[in-house]
Amino acid sequence: MSDTNETPRQDVYSRITNQIIEALEQGVKPWTQPWSAAHAAGHVSRPLRHNGQPYAGINVLTLWASAMTAHYAAPIWITFKQAIELGGRVRKGEKGSPVVYADTMRRTETDEATGDEAERFIPFLKAYTVFNVEQVDGLPAHFYARAESVRNPDERIAHAEAFFASTRADIRHGGDCAYYSPALDVIQMPAFEAFRDAQAYYATLAHEATHWTRHATRLDRDFGRKRFGDDGYAREELVALS
Repeated sequence: MSDTNETPRQDVYSRITNQIIEALEQGVKPWTQPWSAAHAAGHVSRPLRHNGQPYAGINVLTLWASAMTAHYAAPIWITFKQAIELGGRVRKGEKGSPVVYADTMRRTETDEATGDEAERFIPFLKAYTVFNVEQVDGLPAHFYARAESVRNPDERIAHAEAFFASTRADIRHGGDCAYYSPALDVIQMPAFEAFRDAQAYYATLAHEATHWTRHATRLDRDFGRKRFGDDGYAREELVALS
């Protein structure tokens, strides 16, 4: 691939591992979705190249984590060079995400003792950087197209709005994921209009607000949880579901 650059293998592994761990420790995770805020090309959990070809292996996890952390709705990723070739430009200051390309190369070697030739297959790993199309301006319109959905037919409920406002929680809207980030102490929600109805919106917000109460400045609840996925995490989810 002409747009790849050699990177030491251990550095590639470390970059991707650290990115995934950082996202998990912030509490970034998919949730049961009673809303529709997806891109026309699909959900961010199925990352695609600019030509529609899906990524595979570890690239699925790292690009999914990048999309959720940055609240991207688009599942399409593109290199700097590809963006230019399509008439676009990566916005100044945007940070790319690492992906890897693994393959083998065939080499013919001669045995010095016998003079016989033998083929060897040598594995190699290359890393390169891609950008989500939401970081790029000027691409053809289909790169930004959102999925058609039924707009939330309900109006906001005044007393529910007043209740959540009174908590003084930092509630932000955007993207297509709902979660509470302990590291940032922020509740992230899709737009109200993306939910199937008002009840689904406030039920999801209430779930994430319950996680919000666990913060050290509030109930200081951790159940001994040290890492994403341990028993403490499961207990925390049970609290939020109750």
